[in-house]
Amino acid sequence: MRNYDVIIIGAGSVGLPTAFFLARERLRVLVIDELPSPGQGQNKSAIGGVRATHSDPAKIQTCQLSLRVFSTWREEHGNDIHYNQGGYCFPVYEEEHEKSLKQLLVAQKKYGLNIDWHEAEEVVKLLPGVNPQGLRGGTYSPEDANISPILAARAFFKQAVKQGAEFKFTEKVVGVDTGNGSGIKVTTDKGVYGAARLINAAGANAQEVGKLMGVDLPVLPDSHEGGVTEPVKPFFRPLVVDMRGFPGSKNFYFYQEEEGHIIFCLTPEPIIPGLNRDSTSSFLPLSARRLIQLFPRLRNIRVRRVWRGLYPMSPDGVPIVDRLKDSDGLYVAVGFCGQGFMLGPGIALNLVNLITKGEPLLPQDIFRSYSLYRDYSRPSEALK
Repeated sequence: MRNYDVIIIGAGSVGLPTAFFLARERLRVLVIDELPSPGQGQNKSAIGGVRATHSDPAKIQTCQLSLRVFSTWREEHGNDIHYNQGGYCFPVYEEEHEKSLKQLLVAQKKYGLNIDWHEAEEVVKLLPGVNPQGLRGGTYSPEDANISPILAARAFFKQAVKQGAEFKFTEKVVGVDTGNGSGIKVTTDKGVYGAARLINAAGANAQEVGKLMGVDLPVLPDSHEGGVTEPVKPFFRPLVVDMRGFPGSKNFYFYQEEEGHIIFCLTPEPIIPGLNRDSTSSFLPLSARRLIQLFPRLRNIRVRRVWRGLYPMSPDGVPIVDRLKDSDGLYVAVGFCGQGFMLGPGIALNLVNLITKGEPLLPQDIFRSYSLYRDYSRPSEALK
């Protein structure tokens, strides 16, 4: 049985950066994934937006860390991950949304976010061709970005291997034995591995892996769909979020990447629970109507393909990142609610600090909102 300092279950948006940062600290790291290569779970379904403009302090500070990692990645490691600092823009057409976003701005700026309210004419300049009818203005955060999830996954994988991390693909974890203080034994369908610490970063399979660890994790997946158009000459840079609800969908968001393709996604209403990843017949008609309503100039653009991915949801919409009580080295980093890609590097840095120094990078009072043992019936410590 080969022994490691840390075993990570899941080679995705959280597991890959965690493996890299742990290996960089000279820890012996093994990553196990039942899929055939890195980033093949929900990572490749992400559309690639990375924003620090959240309402929850823990998410804000975690994504600030992530943005630092992504923005300096090519300079430090040489891998092109298509980092594009285009920002995020929330165009507003309803009084209720204007009021809530303006109230949020004061608290967001308290945490160092570069974000402001812009009047309608300024939003039109940021988003040429946006529908001006009823436009009240919107918020814009220029330091947010979009990145290729596929290229980022490959980059983290290559650098983790370079630092000495090992990976076992096409292996399914079937057992976890905590050994009563004598170390952790992880059994797969192909082998047995030992470690001092184990991290569950299994994404949509987090609850299944949690049961093997002896904990019932409140993580239940539902699904969202995305799509990509043919390339057209770039004409806007921000990732656009339309907060309005329409029949069959809630918010709708999209951006134009550097080669001109427009990548889009929406939140279905009602939600679609379960693990099914087959594309639905409703997504494209809903998305087309939303896209054309907001950007009429795109009425003739052609869609290249669509796909469906999973959002591993926690009960209150906040991730679960914690060490299990009364355990010797069991950790969970799960329930990212479709934001695992943007939160991943920041979560990884906190996990590494938690493992090597006994405390996270974020202040304890803020990091506590990620606790597995919180009261999920109460609202999260969101900014008011």
